[in-house]
Amino acid sequence: MSVFSDAIKTFLSPIGDLLDNPDVSEVMINGPNEIFVEKKGLVLKTENTFPNEEALISAMRAIAQSVGRVIDNDNPRLDARLPDGSRIHVVLPPMAKNGTTVAIRKFSQEKLTLNDLISFGSMSKSAARFLDICIYLGKNLVVSGGTGSGKTTMLNVLGSRIPKTQRLIIIEDAAELQVKAEHVVNFETRKADPTLGTTEVTIRDLVISSMRLRPDRIIVGEVRGEEALDLIQVMNTGHDGSMGTVHANNPLDACTRLETLCLMGDTKIPPDAVKKMVGSAMQVIVQCSRYHDGGRRTSHISEVLGLDNHGNYITRDIFKWVQTGKCPETGKYIGEMIPCNYVPSFFEDIVINKLPFPKSNFISPDWYHEMKKKAA
Repeated sequence: MSVFSDAIKTFLSPIGDLLDNPDVSEVMINGPNEIFVEKKGLVLKTENTFPNEEALISAMRAIAQSVGRVIDNDNPRLDARLPDGSRIHVVLPPMAKNGTTVAIRKFSQEKLTLNDLISFGSMSKSAARFLDICIYLGKNLVVSGGTGSGKTTMLNVLGSRIPKTQRLIIIEDAAELQVKAEHVVNFETRKADPTLGTTEVTIRDLVISSMRLRPDRIIVGEVRGEEALDLIQVMNTGHDGSMGTVHANNPLDACTRLETLCLMGDTKIPPDAVKKMVGSAMQVIVQCSRYHDGGRRTSHISEVLGLDNHGNYITRDIFKWVQTGKCPETGKYIGEMIPCNYVPSFFEDIVINKLPFPKSNFISPDWYHEMKKKAA
């Protein structure tokens, strides 16, 4: 907490130990007397409390003031980035019936790599190597998943694999990505503040600016609105290897979700045309999932093959995570990521570029076929 002022430290002292604890990834406050944390993917209740509602509101007002924002009856919601990079979202009563409700997602200082994801059991060596090849070949990639599923971590890892000779522009609502690359330009949106006379700068505005700044690739940290159309257009206009994240439960839903977001604005593009644009822009979807045992895993790596004759998206799983059991001592799921007997349409690119990744890596193991037979 050393990045906070002494005043804010005092206000946050009831949860100071939680913010200092490296095992805590998120702090959730449901009013002054109910505080939960996330540890290793599991949500646990703590003994911490604030003295009363007034003390909790005072803490939130101090935080808002420290980042140049206001939270009060006229502005009962706060979405901001703290000095250490953590994200905070606050909702005040009477909208929050339990009392002032807060979520602080702590900023991870750990710089993960593909090897780390392999060692954590998030993906197999073959799947990691395949994603590395997709980045090298400049395939447009979308990371899909629910809240807290590890989308940002995955985007950090994949973004760090971009070739050093390429210029990367990252656009975010609140700066969270820590992409380790040689030529990176970071943009962050700005909320309007009438008291200071500043206007809003949206993701759409920054995407338009980035197109004029000679990017090789563009990453949109989190696609949540009409800026989805801009990302799709970026992917369709020569910026191969661009990436973004979207909230969706599976690869097929990710396509539909992006299509819906593209149509949210005042676009004059017909829905059928938008669907075709989404189908042609997206090439690879990496699905991140948070399982009931608290583990975060890459559940699917899939290819998007456009639309069928009925206008439906075509996706094919290349790798997927399969559960084979459960540890009786820890309750952790046992499983592995396996290939799905599908060779991606761009396999010829792998061959032409002499990348060591044989077709046999896409063939599922014998035990999986036997398991499917027994299940049938």
